Order: sequence, then C-alpha cells, then structure tokens
Amino acid sequence: MPTSRALARLAASALLLAALFPLAVCAILLSALLTPVGAVELPDPKPPVGGGLTRIYDVRGNEIGRFREFEQHLSVTKQSIPTVLKQAVIAAEDRKFYSHRGIDLRGILRALRTDVREREFAQGGSTITQQYVKLAYTGNRRTVARKVREVVVAGHLDQAADKEEILFKYLSSIYLGEGAYGVGAAAESYFRKPVSDLTLSEAALLAGLIPAPSLYEPRGNQGAAERRRQLVLDQMLQVGYIDHAEHAEASRQRIWLDSPRLPRPRDVTVIHPPQEQYAAHPYFLDYLRRYLTASYGPDVVFRGGLEVQTTLDPALQTAAEKAVADSLEGTQAPLDMALTTVEPTTGFVRAMVGGRDFGAEGGQVNLALGKCARPGKEDMPKVDVKASCWDDGAIVVEGGGTGRQPGSAWKPFVLAAALEKGIPDTKVYSAPSSYRIPNCTGKGCVIENFEGSAGGRTTLRRATHKSFNTVYAQVIGDVGVQAVGETAKKLGITSAWVATPEIHGPSYALGVQEVSPLDMASAYGVFATNGRRWSPTPVVMVKNRAGKVLEDNRKRAPDRVMDEHIAYEVTDILKGVIAGGTGAAADIGRPAAGKTGTAQEFRDAWFVGYTPALSTSVWIGFADKPAPMRNIKGIERITGGSIPAATWKAFMLEALKDVPPEDFVKALPPTTTTLPGPEPPTTFFFEDTTTSSSTTSSSSTTSSTTSSTSTSTTSTTSPGLFP
Repeated sequence: MPTSRALARLAASALLLAALFPLAVCAILLSALLTPVGAVELPDPKPPVGGGLTRIYDVRGNEIGRFREFEQHLSVTKQSIPTVLKQAVIAAEDRKFYSHRGIDLRGILRALRTDVREREFAQGGSTITQQYVKLAYTGNRRTVARKVREVVVAGHLDQAADKEEILFKYLSSIYLGEGAYGVGAAAESYFRKPVSDLTLSEAALLAGLIPAPSLYEPRGNQGAAERRRQLVLDQMLQVGYIDHAEHAEASRQRIWLDSPRLPRPRDVTVIHPPQEQYAAHPYFLDYLRRYLTASYGPDVVFRGGLEVQTTLDPALQTAAEKAVADSLEGTQAPLDMALTTVEPTTGFVRAMVGGRDFGAEGGQVNLALGKCARPGKEDMPKVDVKASCWDDGAIVVEGGGTGRQPGSAWKPFVLAAALEKGIPDTKVYSAPSSYRIPNCTGKGCVIENFEGSAGGRTTLRRATHKSFNTVYAQVIGDVGVQAVGETAKKLGITSAWVATPEIHGPSYALGVQEVSPLDMASAYGVFATNGRRWSPTPVVMVKNRAGKVLEDNRKRAPDRVMDEHIAYEVTDILKGVIAGGTGAAADIGRPAAGKTGTAQEFRDAWFVGYTPALSTSVWIGFADKPAPMRNIKGIERITGGSIPAATWKAFMLEALKDVPPEDFVKALPPTTTTLPGPEPPTTFFFEDTTTSSSTTSSSSTTSSTTSSTSTSTTSTTSPGLFP
C-alpha cells in the first residue's frame, strides 16, 4: 500500500494541478488510490492485429514493394533473454521495476509536475508494467480514461503475475522499429544473431530504441541511435549494473553500418542492412513506410495486410534517379544529393531520391526528408512562431537527416511576406557589397553579397533575380522576422519557427532555418497554384484487408494559404531568376520559375523550381556534416546555380518531355491535368466499381486538355493516371 507520506505528496500535487487538470487529477486519484486493485478483474489481452503483409503499388497498379513483420527464425524463451538486456531495459525505462507494485507513485508525481509546467500531458510516468498494459490491454490513446484504466490494470497484473513473467512478455512484444516486434526479432534484424548472444553494447542499443523506434533507428538515424546507446550505458553505470571498465569498453564500440564495400573496423557495434531491402525505388518506399507508420502505427503497417496505391510515377522516379546519379558521377561519398518532385495541384509526391545509394554505408539516411528539430526547453526565449511539426496530432515524417540551410532559396518566403505587407516589387533599396545590421553587436552583424558583388540602387524584383543578400537583410527589417516565419509555415515549411530577437534576426532572410527538400518542393508548389496548398503525400489510397478505405487523397480540397495575386507575382518575379538571374543554368525552354540557394561557406547548395505541372527541389552537400564544397567536378565552389540547377534542368526536361508547355496563369483551375500516362486497368483494386467504366472511358479525352478549366473547387484528379 502507498505510504501516508507518498499519499500526502500526491494529494498536494492534486491541489496544485486542480486549476489545469481537474478531471485528470480526480480520475487518477480516485481510481488509482481508492479502488482496491485486487477487486478488478484482469481482462483478456488484445489479440494482435492480423492479416500479414502490406502490398505497395505504384500509380499505374504495378506492385513495387511489401511491408511485413520481421520473421523471427529462433524462438524466444525466458531463458534465452540475457541478463544484460534485461538490465539495460530496466535501467533505461524503470529502475524500480523489481520493487514497485506495477505503479511508481513518485514517477506519476514527477509526470504530473511536468504536465503543470508544460500545460499538457507531457510525461506518462509509466512503469514497464504500465507500458506492457498499453501494448496488451488498453492501447496508447492519450486520454484520462485510458490512463486510469492502465494504472488499475497494471496494479492488478503485478499481483497476478511475477516480475519475470511481466518483463518477458514486455520484451517479447515491444516494437523496436522496421517491422521488428520483440527483442528476438530485433536481434535477428539488426545484428543477425539470436537474442541470447547480445553483447552489452547491442543490448544498450536495443533498450535505447524503446521510447521512439522511428526516431532512434540505427539504420536511418545513426547519430540519434548512438546518443541513445551511450545514454543507456551511462544509466546502467549509474544503477550499478556495469562497472567503469565495462562502461568504457562498450562506449568505444560505436555504431557501424555494415557494407560489403567497406572494411569493417574493430571494436564496433555492427548494424546489418535490412534482410529484405527494397528492390526498386528505395528512398520513396522508405518515405512511404515512415508516412504510413506515423499515420496508422506500426501494427497496422506491418501486420494489418494493407493495400496501398502510392503516388509514385515510375517514369519520373527513374528520371530522378538518373539525374542524381549523373550529377554525382566522378565524386565520392559523403558528397551526396537529394531530389524531390511534387505535383502542385494534388500534393502527390511523384518521385524522391534521398541519396546516392540506399544500400551503402550510411545510405539509409533519407536526405530528402528532414527532422522536426525542437529547441531545448531550458532557457528558451519566447517562441513567436511554433513549427507546425510540433503540433499535437501532426503527421511528422522524419528521415534521419537534420535538414539543411537553404540559403537564398529561402528568399521567396521573404518576398511573399513583403508583397503581402504591401511592399511593391518596384521598391528601390541600396545594394552595397556589405551591410551592417543596425543596433547589432558581436558576430553576424555584417551581411555580405556573394563575392562582394554590389548593385547600387536596385528594385526588389532585380534584387531577387541577382540574389542580393544586403537588400534582403533590409527587406526583412521592413517586413519582420515573425511575418516571414509565419509565411514559410503556412506555405508548408514544417520546420519553420521563430524566436526573436534572441535567436532569429535579419539573417533569417538568408536561409538559416534548416529545411528538407520535400518541404521546399511542396512550399514552392503553392506559388504554382496561385496560393492553394495540397499537403504533400505519397499515398493515393489505402485499404485495409477487409477492403475498407482508410485514406483516399484523390479528391482532397486545397487550403487557400495566400492571395492568388500575391502568389502569381512571386512566380512572375521568380521566372526572372531563370530567364536572366542566378538560375540561368536551369532554363528548360518553357515557362518555369525558381530560386538558387547557397548556404554560408558553400556548405549546402540548392535549386528549387517549378512549372504548372511539377515543383522540384534539388539539394547537394556532404551527408555526414555540412562542409565547404570546393573543387568538385571542375567547379571551384558549388553554388545553387551550378550542379543543383543543372540537375534540376536534366530531370525536368525528361519529366516534362511529353507534357505540352504551359505558362502560369493568374487563376489556375482547381482541376488540371499535368502528367500523361496509360489508362489504369478497370479491374485495379482501387477502382470504384460503381464508376470505373465511366472513368476509364473519359480518361483519354480528358488527358489531352492540359489547360482545361473546371468550376469545381473540391476535387483534384490527374486523368490518365487515376480513376
């Protein structure tokens, strides 16, 4: 039974929380403390989600991949789970596992105090027993009722089963990433060995995955996995499970992604490639897996038997892979490149390349995707604009890459914010070679143009074409950093946040915010549609094994995020970047708009551009860490107008070769044909049997009317590709 002192502390906490969480406090206190645990009947465990593998199809109905639970070759028994693994999990997740009665009152108290400080359910205070209860009985919905039931069932389970049985069931069912359920499957998947043979370092790595397998996965996010491994080793040392010598030896065994192309160092923790790699289009399938897991959870994705029609166009994907390979030819890793193309009028991601070689050492970090970076909470100044990826309920698709600074490719967001504020593109600014920020002291107070160029007195339009940094440092002073952050956020930059003036100042205009190629392609696509936004997605439709449609993106309504005249004016200005500005190397002989971007010291280089049909972003840089790109392929310094612009051009010429040239118009129809293709088969499983015949009979006619208009504002289709 809880001690009187513990009850008093919990009661005091309840009074403190009453103003913010009255229902939560009352429910947890009444149910967890007043209900006799032994009086509650233990329910039957939930049956696992059944059905088997998930089948993946491209936009034309061809199967391109499968997701399934990792098949465990060796049975796992209580005796086969080594002590070192149990100790690692207990040290990391629940140090009092063997002493509490399924519920840690002090842990709950700490969590409640954190909830008060964060004004939300920020911590769960869950024991291993409670975590197992979530897996087997209650689910993990963040509600007071679920939390109360979890506490009650955990207490009863602790009485009904011994600790070793609870721990065994927990370790046998916990999800550890990439389709691996249970420590036996994870040991086979990551280390190619039975769980009984795990080393201290390997055990620490698995224990570190538990809180967020997709965030800490060693193949796709090696840095985060390594930090977690080290943290678990530190916790094991603190608890006394290992001594200093064991800690030092295991700490030296850094994560190493095994590759047949590279010799394996000594004293490393070897992570093997997936035993069933994606045969084709691996980066797109990696993106899809992350999207589906974030949307439906791993149980549904790897056990639910889904049927998924994706947005991937195989012809465009092949063209993207070739463009990247050609641009990287003659170079060596870690120099790398990412390319993403999005259809502006649907949000459909048509192709994605996240690196030079998915199967290479470190190649499973998808550089086309970024990371939802959250600033530290301690000593954090007031945030004026919160990143959309911070929102509760947001589908956050992270690829392991941290995102990279876009440099001047960020300027269109500053330009759009200026136009929205009423600043005309004809406004004249001084464009000196260097500009000192008013009232600024210390480092970073002087903004300089590329190679000391100067433009005298120049308009905002021309300053965009020539990418004058000194002008844009003045423009953001007129507009405000917060307005620029809000503009980038509403256009689709999920990582955009602002905290002024302690962190973000005038340099925010020059692309210091880290972004992903996917977000950049999507955000520029809003200009192509005159201010309407379809969020990016790799999915056309998802069905469960019973045939029920879980997601259908064929007729999504867009969000109006910008006035159409403002969006069109941005496009009109950005057309000049290609016609006679820094992006001349991206000229494809048809109407197109875009912007170059080069980060400080040439550490990242971008070209992001669009036509009415496609919005495509290209990034090049060093995959392991930002570093200057000099003397590459005969180019002294890599800028956005060099290799990225040329890569963009090569891809877009191939992607649009069968699409008639089309200029931007001030009021694009909400339904527009962009990419031609063969009619889908009438028996394709995604076809609606009540409308399939009429759909297929009209597709060939519709596909020839590229600029046809429609009065509908709620449907978006691509005739010739979709029913």
